[in-house]
Amino acid sequence: MSVNTCSSYAVTAVPAAGNADALAHFAARLAFETDVSDVAADLAAGATDIVVVDSRSRESWDQGHVRGAVHLPTALIAARARSVVPAGVTVVTYCWGPGCNGATRAALEFARLGHPVKEMLGGFEYWAREGFPVETDAGVSRRPVDALTAPVSGIACAC
Repeated sequence: MSVNTCSSYAVTAVPAAGNADALAHFAARLAFETDVSDVAADLAAGATDIVVVDSRSRESWDQGHVRGAVHLPTALIAARARSVVPAGVTVVTYCWGPGCNGATRAALEFARLGHPVKEMLGGFEYWAREGFPVETDAGVSRRPVDALTAPVSGIACAC
């Protein structure tokens, strides 16, 4: 079989990486990132080996946050992480959403302190859009599932 080395199509204009490079790349991404569905499933199952950290401001936290998360703004991580995050657990950071790099900044701070850490893709935006529990001082609520982010049936996408 011949390999097309020159393509007029956008997707194949730059050939896909070789298998070894693809394996390394995608395995590395999964080592650094998780998604809201996996975090929600682990929290619902009572996982004790993760701590979910909301790195946003107090005002943002008050507006709504992941049920069970810890509020620790990025600027306070170095000073307060030891009192908030048990040793050896994996920290999962999140911020507003995919257009915000606050979770990345927070993950970097936890990595500097030696914590195993992953960033939750989609952030609070996708947590709420997928209909997972949102907590405020008024209690816990759920938004309707956005059909563009998850199956409205409530059954996982099984991806």
